Parts: sequence; C-alpha cells; structure tokens
Amino acid sequence: MSEDGRVTTSEEDHVLTIEVDREDKMNSFTPQMFDELSDAMTELEESDSAWVGVLTFKGKHTTAGLDLPKFAGSMRDGSRDENAALDRRVDAFSIRRRCSKPVIMAVQGVCYTIGIEMMLGLDIVVAAEDTRFCQLEPKRGLAVFGGAHVRYIQRAGWGNAMYHLLRADQFDAERALQLGMVQEVVPVGEQRNRARALALEICACAPLAVQEIKRAASIYLDSGERAAFDEIPAMRQKTANSEDFAEGIASFQEKRDAVFKGR
Repeated sequence: MSEDGRVTTSEEDHVLTIEVDREDKMNSFTPQMFDELSDAMTELEESDSAWVGVLTFKGKHTTAGLDLPKFAGSMRDGSRDENAALDRRVDAFSIRRRCSKPVIMAVQGVCYTIGIEMMLGLDIVVAAEDTRFCQLEPKRGLAVFGGAHVRYIQRAGWGNAMYHLLRADQFDAERALQLGMVQEVVPVGEQRNRARALALEICACAPLAVQEIKRAASIYLDSGERAAFDEIPAMRQKTANSEDFAEGIASFQEKRDAVFKGR
C-alpha cells in the first residue's frame, strides 16, 4: 500500500462499500486519499447498480484528520481551492457536489476534524461506543474548512455548535447521539455490519423514491421550506410514473415483497 493511503470500493447487493485505509497513520488524510475518495463517491453516484453507499475506515480509528504537513502549502497559497472550483466530482463533505444516493458512515475510535465534517455532509452515521469526536482545528491555528461552521449548526443548533467548535473539546459517542450527529451507537466492532444492515433496509425500498426524498430534502437545506414544498409535484410525477411504483402496487395486491429495479 502507498504511504499516502488508499481508498477502495466493493459492491454487493446494490450496496457500494467505500473503505479508507491508512491504518498505520490513524487514517490521517493525504491529498491522494481525498482524490481517491472523490472518485469512489462519484462511482457511487454514476453507478446504475449501486443504490446506497457505506463509508468505512480500516483499523481502530476513523481518522485523526489531515496529515497537515502535506496540506500546509496549498492552504497558504489557495491552490487547492482553485483546483476544487474546477472539480465536478462528488465529495464526501457535500460541498462541491452532493451524492444523490444515501450514504451511511461507520465510525470508531478517533474521529477528528474532517471525520466529523464527512459525517455531517452525509446521511446516516453509526458509531462504535468507543468513538471520540473533536473539531480541533482552532488548537492548530486553523478555522474549519469542511463545512462544520454550517452543518454543525444544522444538526445541533447554534449554542451546541459554538459550545464544541469554539472550545475544540473532545466528546464521546453518546454526546454525538444527543447532538444528532450520529443515529446509532453500537458495540465496538459492530459499526460496519450495522451500517450495511441499514443500507440493505434502504435497498428494500424503491431507489427512485429514496433519491427523490433526499433530493427534495437537500433543497430544503439549500433553499428553504417554500422551495422544498414547491418540489412536491416533481416528486410525485417522477415516482408515480415509475415502473417501481407499478411494482409497489402489484406487490401490495399480491401480498409479496416488492422487487424494485430503480426505474
């Protein structure tokens, strides 16, 4: 494996599993890892057969954050920002481009900085009970660059966001659950399997319907309540005229499980 880490993908039962692996460095991110993660997220977006993504991290820890020496130069001169402006791939922070499909993230051990920001940019998070969270950028002389200044507030409210962002303190999985940052806390070692189980539950639903729900909910975040309500006719038109809706009606009448095809 490259000393700069790697990101790999595997697909089974309509679930694309994305694994981040730089275990010997606590999965601290390098530019190469960000590049490969964007490729993996875009693979999920563009795949006809993958309906849900599961983002996992190899080893005992989620991520210690950025490998700062590898980013210091681009942070100072802004070159990374200039390159990002031209990049149309999906990113795990949902800043440049949000994935239209659901993405579940499994976390464990240390989950610092960008680990939290990925969680906040994705859809559902399963945390091992040993997970420790910290947005520690201010203790390194930095502001937050992965969307925490917005997403923290969306999930936890202004007071809770400022309480943790400005102090750069560490908190546990139960606190993250209380804040709405994670949706389930499970015993250590079960987080990946539980994330996959949730993904399979989602895959039992019609993928077009699932994607339309996420799309319109994202409009609410980006543009507000009125814009999201105005999407209801388009949501109805797309799903009610799909083959999957016809299958849903047939399965109901025939008292069997639906077999959806995503069209």
